[in-house]
Amino acid sequence: MTKARLFTPGPTPVPEETLLELAKPVTYHRTAEQKETLKEVLEELKYVFQTQNDVIVLTASGTGGMEAAVVNTLSAGDKAILLTAGRWGERWRGILKAYQANLVVVEMPYGKAVPPAALEQALKEHPDTVAVFSTLSETSTGVVHDIQAYGKIVASTPSLLIVDSISGLGACECRTDAWGIDINVTGSQKALMMPPGLAYVAVSPKAWRVIEGKPNRRAFYFDLKRYQAKLAENDTPYTPANTLIKAQKLSLKRIRQEGIENLWSRHALMGAMARAGVQAMGLQLFSETPNNGLTVITVPEGIDGNAILSKLEKKHGYKLANGQDNLKGKIWRLSHMGYCDPFDLIGALSALEYVLLEAGYPCSAGASVAAAQKVLSTKLV
Repeated sequence: MTKARLFTPGPTPVPEETLLELAKPVTYHRTAEQKETLKEVLEELKYVFQTQNDVIVLTASGTGGMEAAVVNTLSAGDKAILLTAGRWGERWRGILKAYQANLVVVEMPYGKAVPPAALEQALKEHPDTVAVFSTLSETSTGVVHDIQAYGKIVASTPSLLIVDSISGLGACECRTDAWGIDINVTGSQKALMMPPGLAYVAVSPKAWRVIEGKPNRRAFYFDLKRYQAKLAENDTPYTPANTLIKAQKLSLKRIRQEGIENLWSRHALMGAMARAGVQAMGLQLFSETPNNGLTVITVPEGIDGNAILSKLEKKHGYKLANGQDNLKGKIWRLSHMGYCDPFDLIGALSALEYVLLEAGYPCSAGASVAAAQKVLSTKLV
């Protein structure tokens, strides 16, 4: 028997109590009980976002939250600076083009992060920019961006800073208010330990002022003002995924019990363990600025990257993610975010090493586990 083990950067494993909540009968979504649940979830989300501002719940994937951020803040022809260094930066580009933004693109090769100085220069050259769009954790490449530095730069301008933290929130340090993030978008299916289906959007007062200045917003379902109007009632304007919201409450309870600082520390520990284990196998990290939610590995010469992933899953039950688009077969993406602990990660490293040895790759048996355990042992000092 092969046990299935999920190590993709979304969806991620879901805690047992959360899954059990999803197995309960469906209830009506306009009850007092459901409104109380939504109220509790919104408060816990503020804690995870590290914000005192409004948080909007959308029944949508994270991309729906990204589209809401665009359609509510930009009119056709408005100037937007896009910081892109991977596929999810390109997701911003696709949405922005669909809504006819006047795009200024600051782009870096895959595996590299956009330096804050490049944003500073772009804003000097384009002072009429309405919003800057960036990504916290670029899961297509494993890069983490310096959102704190971006926030300091944007805060002194009229522009908004809008961030996709879909795969980063909860895994990487992210302080929405302190870092000057005006709209922060995340999704349920990554470090928040839930199935896909919910998007969360934190909105600052500065962003609301821009939104209110766009009376002809081209939005209906994604009109954030409609959702804001319902916050006082702890309700939503349209039918929410109420079963998911009830389940999210339980995963958020786990996060609160662990503590956000401890949550970041655990992911930092696992990130360091993964990087040490990968390098002990003689493999190369793909990202120059790796994040703590996942580790992206360059497939070595002479190894069939697709075949390794297939054998890992079919023979040993470990599901890692392939590269996307032109990176397919060239990188492996090992997630360690959300409902994952250091010993889960050690198992994944061991399985990858074992399959590489089977394929004739020259690594030393047990090297990855020893290196990861050495990093883990620093917690004992």
